[in-house]
Amino acid sequence: MTIERWIRVIAGTFIMISLLLGVEGSPLFVSKWALAFTAFVGANLFQFGFTNFCPLAIILKKLGVPASRAACAS
Repeated sequence: MTIERWIRVIAGTFIMISLLLGVEGSPLFVSKWALAFTAFVGANLFQFGFTNFCPLAIILKKLGVPASRAACAS
């Protein structure tokens, strides 16, 4: 998987976990403040769309995750 796909997977996972912890009807409810993490992840994704800067991408790149590959590569 490429960096951009990992970003989507990790961001989606973080959002789902913070929703589980922040929504009162959830069996794992801790506090409504857990929803602040959802807002933080969403804001980072929003600014990444405009600036193409993502701290997670820098970390993944240092871990050796490939940046991209051609969609039609054989």
